[in-house]
Amino acid sequence: MKVAVFPGQGAQFSGMGKDLYDKSPIAKSLFDKANEILGFSITDLMFHGTDEDLRQTRVTQPAIFLHSVILAKVLGNDFKPQMVAGHSLGEFSALVANGTLSFEDGLVLVSKRAAAMQKACEKEPSTMAAILGLDDEVVEKVCASIDDVVVPANYNSPGQLVISGSNRGIELACEKLKEAGAKRALPLKVGGAFHSPLMEPARVELAKAIEGTPFAAPLCPIYQNVDAKPHTNPDDIKHNLISQLTSPVRWTQIMMNMLADGASSFTELGPGNVLQGLIKKVDREIEAISLQTI
Repeated sequence: MKVAVFPGQGAQFSGMGKDLYDKSPIAKSLFDKANEILGFSITDLMFHGTDEDLRQTRVTQPAIFLHSVILAKVLGNDFKPQMVAGHSLGEFSALVANGTLSFEDGLVLVSKRAAAMQKACEKEPSTMAAILGLDDEVVEKVCASIDDVVVPANYNSPGQLVISGSNRGIELACEKLKEAGAKRALPLKVGGAFHSPLMEPARVELAKAIEGTPFAAPLCPIYQNVDAKPHTNPDDIKHNLISQLTSPVRWTQIMMNMLADGASSFTELGPGNVLQGLIKKVDREIEAISLQTI
């Protein structure tokens, strides 16, 4: 079975999507429509922006979403996945790709998500760190033992987990995890503690927008971040999407569940090739490719 997966924040680069814009009239009209919806020229920032421009959450999230979704639209009939999933922000791209959300509604939600997360980050200084070379259970135990906010946020692949929390919580956890035998504990250059309880104000704000958006029955199941299970009921998808901001991304489990359910090839759509690499860590033999343009 064919699987399409969609990347999250961190995959952005200057020049992203420009090739699509130049080659495809469909892509050009969707990018132009996006500029109108957002009220600023996201294409200028995507095609010519500095790394600093693209690191702003309000720019990063719509930019990655647009690159992924517009590529899927341009592929047209060549794009017929039987399962989809997206990493964090990528879940919104996946929901447009499988017909649950319209392009316009998806973009509006992503823009609101970015603004809400930015606001939550400014409220309390917080961060994330990548932990390499430890079992998930060890990381979970250490996080639970710390007297500050710190939680597992992204289960990316076996032996690679990202933790999220207050600056102090992350600092203490990194020390303890190194003592517990972590190969590396690397603080990440991110704006805040995504997928942690510190995102609760953003979750509340985004929940209102999600509740007011029509969700259609999807063309194929989406394996969602919060429980790693396949969903086709629009109400369940909505509920899981609302929980996503304060829950961990269970990417390792999503990959394992997809493989168990018959996945035979994975295509990553959008900027970067991070997900392709993570898939290979779960199953070295599986066919996995990354597409950035047509």
